[in-house]
Amino acid sequence: MDIFQAIIIGIVQGLTEFLPVSSSAHLVFIQNILGVESSLAFDTFLHLGSLLAVLWFFRADIIKMILSWISSLRDIIQGRFREGFMEDPYKRLAWYVIIATIPVGLVGFLFEDAVDSLFAGALYVPAFFLFVTGTLLYLSQRMASGNIDLKNISAKESLFMGLGQACAILPGLSRSGTTIAAGLVIGLDKEFAAKFSFILSIPAILGAFLLQAKDIGGAIDANFLPVILGFIAAFIAGYAAIKWMLELIQKRNLDIFAYYCWIVGIVVFMGSIAHIF
Repeated sequence: MDIFQAIIIGIVQGLTEFLPVSSSAHLVFIQNILGVESSLAFDTFLHLGSLLAVLWFFRADIIKMILSWISSLRDIIQGRFREGFMEDPYKRLAWYVIIATIPVGLVGFLFEDAVDSLFAGALYVPAFFLFVTGTLLYLSQRMASGNIDLKNISAKESLFMGLGQACAILPGLSRSGTTIAAGLVIGLDKEFAAKFSFILSIPAILGAFLLQAKDIGGAIDANFLPVILGFIAAFIAGYAAIKWMLELIQKRNLDIFAYYCWIVGIVVFMGSIAHIF
């Protein structure tokens, strides 16, 4: 993999990790187009770039969540957990993110081999699920009518979004797309649905990074420059994608992403069936 290819793949990873168009599908597609196969070190640093992008963008919220969560542990010792939980929305948000992460952790642990086999399959698999992502986005917006936000979100809504994230372990199902769609269906305000989706991605991306990092060992290539540049590209593109997505969802609907998923999904699916790709 040369420097140009690494930067392109890094940009694709950063953008599609947070835009509702499936990073897993697009990484498979772009690597197929470029005729390259990424290394374990490269994949690990791409995840790190995406992780740092969301951490930096939401740094103020994350600091509040961490401090509030630590405070809630003191509340447990002091026997006033319920009171503190109801008083501080960031205590609730921190615990709800933990609750919402449980489904994807269980699915990843129980079905890792089955999911890996899907990633190793033909391009029509992620293409099909990319089409499903577009359909979920399109339908969920027509069902959205809620105003649940940070102040009144409950464990029920957070767990439902967590189930959406667990489904996105399938190649081609967008993690941000399924979680935002799940949030809209269950009544979340659309801006908060996107924000909660991005914050919810932190444990998932961190988990993927740690799983890869523990196996990286001596897998780091002698030519480390493409890996570093891919990491930087993923960080910058990821940050830009989060910023753009939050601005877009305030002013417009997400139909453009639904149409995009449908078009790309159909083209790649038909091309794969016809052995063009």
